[in-house]
Order: sequence, then C-alpha cells, then structure tokens
Amino acid sequence: AAMPGVAKTATEIARVAARVFGAHLGDGRPSGRKILRAPLIGERLAAYYPKSMAALDPLFTAPDETRRKVKLERLKRRGKGPPKKGEGKRASK
Repeated sequence: AAMPGVAKTATEIARVAARVFGAHLGDGRPSGRKILRAPLIGERLAAYYPKSMAALDPLFTAPDETRRKVKLERLKRRGKGPPKKGEGKRASK
C-alpha cells in the first residue's frame, strides 16, 4: 500500500530531489543557469579602476576634454565645426 504524499515514479523523485537540493531539471539544452549561478563581480570590477580625478576634485579639468574644446573652437572659427541642431545635410536639401 502506497502512503499518501510519497513520490511514485523516478521523474517525480527527481523533481522532488531537485526542489529539495536547489538543482535544475533541464532537458539537455543550454539554459544559462551556470552564468546566473556564478557570484556577481561588479563591485570587485568597479574597485579595480581608479576614480576619475574630475569626480574627486571639482577644480580639475581633464586634459583630453580641454584639448577637445580647443580643437572644436579652432574648427568653429574656420566654419568647419558641427552644424547646429536641425541644420545638418538632410535639412539643406
């Protein structure tokens, strides 16, 4: 006589075991669970890179940004700068 609440088939036993032990019953196809199970590394990755000087010191100006602004100003004086919004190639047709 079978007791009530007891699994009967092997698939039912496997399903119950998976639920108890936190496993996944897949059908053999890739599911991506391996990646989701891995610990998150965002904090460690962010800690590897130094903080930007602009974020730490409000008076600091990045040399790249300064160089870009100087070049843009030089181009604008010659009339070669970027067009104002709505004045691109397509607007002049």
